[in-house]
Amino acid sequence: MSPLDVQVAPARMVDVPDIVALVERFARRGEVLPRPPEEVYQTLREWVVARQGDRLVGCASLVILWADLAEIRSLVVLPDQQGKGVGRRLVTAVLHQATELEIPQVFALTRKPGFFAKLGFHPVARETLPRKIWKDCIHCIKFVGCDEVAFIRDVAARPAPHMASAIQVPAPAASGNGHT
Repeated sequence: MSPLDVQVAPARMVDVPDIVALVERFARRGEVLPRPPEEVYQTLREWVVARQGDRLVGCASLVILWADLAEIRSLVVLPDQQGKGVGRRLVTAVLHQATELEIPQVFALTRKPGFFAKLGFHPVARETLPRKIWKDCIHCIKFVGCDEVAFIRDVAARPAPHMASAIQVPAPAASGNGHT
C-alpha cells in the first residue's frame, strides 16, 4: 500500500482500542504521555486517525485550552509510515478543526521541532502558555527537566459561510396544548 492509501478522518468509537495501543507504544518510550481508554472515550471528538486499510497508522488530538488557544496532543505515527506525510496530514486535519472552531492559535510541545517548523509553527517559550503549564505540565514527572520545545502557529480565520449553505433550524410549530 502506498501513502496515498492512508485515509485521515475523525476518530470513531471502534478506533479507541487502536488509539490507546498506538499512544501507549510511544508513551512507553517516553515520547508522549499515556492516554487511558476512559480518557480517549471521553475526548473522542478531539481525535483524528490515519488508517491504511484496517490498520491504524497514526493519530492526533486537538485539545481546546481556552477561547484563543488549542493544543495538538498525542501526535504519533507508526515508524514504517514516518516521513511519508502522515503526520503532516494529521496536523492539517486538526488545524482545519481549529479553523472551523475559530480558535486563533494552536501549539504543540514537541521533541521534533523541525517537523513543526516545516508546517509553519514557530518556537515560543513554554512560560507563555500558562494554561498548559498549570493544567497539565505541573503534573508531569518531567516537569522540572522538560525536554520538549513549545511551537505555536496562528490559524487562518475561517471564511464567512455563504448564506445558502448555512444550517437553518426551524422554530418549533406552535401548538394549542400549551406545550412547547
